[in-house]
Amino acid sequence: MSRRLPRLKHIALVTLVFSVLVPSVDLAPSAHATASLTLEATYTSVANGWVRVERYLDNNTGFTQEQYPPDGRGNQDGQRLTFFGGVTQPFSGRFLLYYAPGWNTNARTVPVLLVHGANDNADRAWANPNESGGFGCGAASCPTTGLMQTLSNDGFRVFAINFAHKQGDNYMHAQSVEDAIQVIRQRLGVTQVDVVGWSMGVMAARMYVSSVKPAWGQAYQGDVRRLVLIGGPNKGYDYPFAHGWAHDFSIWPECGGTVNAPSPHLHMTCFGSYIGHPELSIYTTSTCNCFPGQKQMLYMWDGVYGVDQTQQDWFTTYYGGQGFYTDGSGIQEAINEGSVITTMRAAGVPAGVTTYLLSGGTPNIPTIYNENRGPSDGVVFVASAADTGGIATVGGNTEVVNDNHLTLGWEATAKSQVDTWLR
Repeated sequence: MSRRLPRLKHIALVTLVFSVLVPSVDLAPSAHATASLTLEATYTSVANGWVRVERYLDNNTGFTQEQYPPDGRGNQDGQRLTFFGGVTQPFSGRFLLYYAPGWNTNARTVPVLLVHGANDNADRAWANPNESGGFGCGAASCPTTGLMQTLSNDGFRVFAINFAHKQGDNYMHAQSVEDAIQVIRQRLGVTQVDVVGWSMGVMAARMYVSSVKPAWGQAYQGDVRRLVLIGGPNKGYDYPFAHGWAHDFSIWPECGGTVNAPSPHLHMTCFGSYIGHPELSIYTTSTCNCFPGQKQMLYMWDGVYGVDQTQQDWFTTYYGGQGFYTDGSGIQEAINEGSVITTMRAAGVPAGVTTYLLSGGTPNIPTIYNENRGPSDGVVFVASAADTGGIATVGGNTEVVNDNHLTLGWEATAKSQVDTWLR
């Protein structure tokens, strides 16, 4: 018999801000042998404490126009929409580079690049956790400043990247991270940058330094000194499949869902109607491949923590097949379509990159069904976020026991730890 879960609360990311467009100029070619990087626009009226934003285009033909959910849930929004030239579904060869106060005057010599996670942006992640309002930061009340201000006030020269596609291909994201590093190096005349990745941003940061790249891509250039991985799926995650029924209610529009995240199902019954939404699934279908970055993070944890058997159709959701109310192809099929966890771990982070891992120990994220099968931050198992497999030089590995996956980015203890590691 079906167990109907209460509808989950979700918060839209909205901001009302304005910008000033400066005529585009060409930047010197990046380190890519077959591509050049073009500065298309500069904005100097920027919200949330940033002082400058630039839009870049990498002309390498390997970058593609990725697919977006057709109902607009993955579109760019807020001030980012203005910075992407008013284009709601930007080309993945474009990215935004944010500049913090003191980017060219602060005393600490090694600059810091911040890399946001899935369905997020440089503003909410690093500068204003309250941009999406209460509960949008993993707590009932959200601060209006974040890690950017902490590091900038401590004398670091801080930058952040903002990707074109909120759930995009991590191979392309990793190449954009390389581009951003080249810009920072040229701007400041430095040889190395420290990189901080959060959640899915860990994938792009780690893939770059590990030279996990497409055939057309640029290998690691030896230009990262320290790598900080916050709440990262270092050994992958399987949350969408382990808790599929609850997860679906936040996604399926007929069930009231609006979240820009992939479903493990192709069909689901909502209020008595059996409905198909292949474009909202994690799989590559004839309709869409809208969430490539998510399937690239998948890894099966059922052998360690089992599967959540309280969920409707739990077996067919995880292993594939037709259930009573859903159908899908299972986690192994999604892994076969593109997980890079095994490849990334085998490639390894070079010994010359000192790596730090920060994990959260409290699964209490409001408004979502939290990961409950083992110690987690509500989304990623501690055993994954703290996993050092493939990392040659570990500088620190800390669990902030009172933080969940979202508060890890802005809570005082977590910020202090990141600041200490970078110092």
